[in-house]
Amino acid sequence: MRYAYATTAALLLGGTALAISTHQPLGAQTAQNEGLQAAAPHGAPASLADMVERLQPAVVNISTRQRVQVQNPFAGTPFGDMFGGGRPQTRQAQSLGSGFLVSADGYIVTNNHVVSPGARGASVDSITVTLTNREEYEAELVGRDAATDLAVLKIKAKKALPFVKFGDSTKARVGDWVVAIGNPYALSGTVTAGIISAVHRNTGGTYDRFIQTDASINQGNSGGPMFDMNGNVIGINSQILSPSGGNVGIGFAIPSEQAVPIIETLRSGKSVKRGYLGVQISALSDDMAESLGLAKNRGEFVQGVEPKGGADKAGIKPGDVIVRVKGKEVTPDETLSFIVSNLPIGSKVPIEIIRGGKRQTVNAIVGERPSEEQLAQFGQNPDEDFSQPGEEDSAQAAQQDLGLAVLALNGNIIRQLRIPADTRGVVISAVDGSSDAATKGLRRGDVILSANNQAVTSEAELNAVIGGVKKAGRGAVLLQVLRSGQPAAFIPVRLRDQ
Repeated sequence: MRYAYATTAALLLGGTALAISTHQPLGAQTAQNEGLQAAAPHGAPASLADMVERLQPAVVNISTRQRVQVQNPFAGTPFGDMFGGGRPQTRQAQSLGSGFLVSADGYIVTNNHVVSPGARGASVDSITVTLTNREEYEAELVGRDAATDLAVLKIKAKKALPFVKFGDSTKARVGDWVVAIGNPYALSGTVTAGIISAVHRNTGGTYDRFIQTDASINQGNSGGPMFDMNGNVIGINSQILSPSGGNVGIGFAIPSEQAVPIIETLRSGKSVKRGYLGVQISALSDDMAESLGLAKNRGEFVQGVEPKGGADKAGIKPGDVIVRVKGKEVTPDETLSFIVSNLPIGSKVPIEIIRGGKRQTVNAIVGERPSEEQLAQFGQNPDEDFSQPGEEDSAQAAQQDLGLAVLALNGNIIRQLRIPADTRGVVISAVDGSSDAATKGLRRGDVILSANNQAVTSEAELNAVIGGVKKAGRGAVLLQVLRSGQPAAFIPVRLRDQ
């Protein structure tokens, strides 16, 4: 800000000197900008002010308060005993982002990363929403979808709140004017404008179909709306591409066509379910396409097939090239994962493959896509480490009654943990450090076989037992826990706030 101020001062001084040196007698000259009004580009308004004035009240500032465990800098030194005994320490942290109201009763859309822990080992304690009139509300996290980086919040107000509606991003064209409103670097209510630079832009993610724009988007704009010239939300600002960390004219927004179905699912309290075939795939590179005698950028190469999955049962094999699914051609813009994820679970679909240079069609039953944690295990070495939780797992654990995030067991996880093949239960994927479970020594990779002597094989079954305990007014659950290389043990774990 000092540099900006200094530049402004220099310009003012320069302007003064110019006025003195070019002084003319009255009436001798007409100022260059006298009566000038620039013409608006075709299709754009002369000013965005009226539109922005109506839209701004629906855009909100979102901040989170987080706890982060950091390594004690005195650990392992003679001062370790004086400063916490060398144990990890907890620090407070904050994050800032944007969002927008989509209903008068307080539902808010934002990015998942805006309301997620900002570092490994962190947990979110609270989410605060601030309106343009500076009213603050504690927000409830209704639902999140990490895969598409979307989240829905809810605030409670005693009055109807201003909100905006979604538009149709399928009608967006390269060159259309757009407006972004958000809170870059905590500068609330900042408005920027530009054009759509590209559509269906993929930056490497499974579900990427971004709208690219040159409207200025910076840190803190995440989760804010991108409006068309009718004031409808056609995108949710999400990412920037920048070597410096600041805006260089390359920003990305999640299109409304992709976001709306997910937001409606989250708003209804349901989790997002996606179609799944059970294949490991890779792009058909130039060299691979040439070696197979195929056109590049058409189809994806099957690297592996999950046993007993939809693709395996349909007869798809490693080395096949999948070129079409239910009539849709597989391309870099319409990837296999994107096409399949939007197919109804349980539906039977024709899949066109190329095997040995010959085309053939098989029919596959679409399954339900496993969690990202489970997918990470598919095709990996079973000896890989299962000790470090991901940020999503840690965030989930912090919100659970037991302070535990769990996953259903599958064959890959069982092999990785080196436990008996017939083991049935749920595996702990993360433990909140402030929970009684952490105090009792539970850790990622432990398997819960039963809760209060009831077998549990899913998160839903575990939650059902916990619900019964809470209804009965009890404050702890007896878990039977199996750890690799050790006999199962019963461990009582207290619920939060009991």
